[in-house]
Amino acid sequence: METVAIAPSFSLAGKRVWVAGHRGMAGSAIVRRLEREECAILTATRQQVDLRRQAEVEEWVAEARPDVVFLAAATVGGIHANNTRPADFLYDNLVIETNIIHAAHRVGVQKLVFLGSSCIYPRLAPQPMTEDSLLTGPLEPTNEWYAVAKIAGIKLCQAYRRQHGCDFISAMPTNLFGFGDNFDLQQGHVAAALLAKIHAAKVEGAPEVVLWGTGSPRREFLFVDDLADGLVFLAKNYSDEPHVNVGTGTEVTIRELAELIAGVVGYTGTFRQDTSKPDGSPRKLMDVSRMTAMGWTAPTSLREGFAQTYRWYVDALETAGALRGVN
Repeated sequence: METVAIAPSFSLAGKRVWVAGHRGMAGSAIVRRLEREECAILTATRQQVDLRRQAEVEEWVAEARPDVVFLAAATVGGIHANNTRPADFLYDNLVIETNIIHAAHRVGVQKLVFLGSSCIYPRLAPQPMTEDSLLTGPLEPTNEWYAVAKIAGIKLCQAYRRQHGCDFISAMPTNLFGFGDNFDLQQGHVAAALLAKIHAAKVEGAPEVVLWGTGSPRREFLFVDDLADGLVFLAKNYSDEPHVNVGTGTEVTIRELAELIAGVVGYTGTFRQDTSKPDGSPRKLMDVSRMTAMGWTAPTSLREGFAQTYRWYVDALETAGALRGVN
């Protein structure tokens, strides 16, 4: 097991903690996790501050004076969204992270945790992917725009640490799922899209669900509330330049994931692979030995995570239906 130096414990107690991107899946999970800490949670809506506008960000941060920042704000999406909106994915994410990191430095933020993504690693990186494999090969073309922006964010945190002594760290989550995910079949990630598609098939009594690609790519999935717990752990216990992978260290094929979700949903139909659709990277598994060496592992099993997510999803659909009925 890799040896990682544990930093002197950083306390969140009494701190003003800004969760940038608090309405997103990761950000809302961080807010839920921080409610167990003795800290003041700061949030800002898009109406209050456009994170793509430097002057607005610097003005808001100067007024709010956060002690800690969790940088979870991002423009995100699946393969289709990345392929059709490359400018949005590159520009939005570059300017959001640049504005927040620079503003955090200017007001003397004590700790900043930047969220990257496992898509930063080369398409054919040796598996499981270690942190050291960053920038050792070509990226996966279907999400390179998002990946380039996230790599820039990691490097920006490292640069501010080197030049200005800022305690800015980066964490690389694996594929996420959970409460507040984007369940849109065109814009969402594979886990949420599969859950929505399989639920719809169950409700409609459809005998078959069509899956994109061959079903053979292997992926790792992390329950978003476990991610939030891991990020709080890093904020308290890690202070160094290298980014840290946050995941489970286990993987399933997309076909196996669909079958697991079908079991959770109670769908008994069959699956058919549409091989005209892209697979994306053949395999994406994170090496999480650094997190394990520091004493943290993800507590929620894949099945239990999807069971909780499905209950949340059905409740959300019922609530939305009730609201439409009122209107």
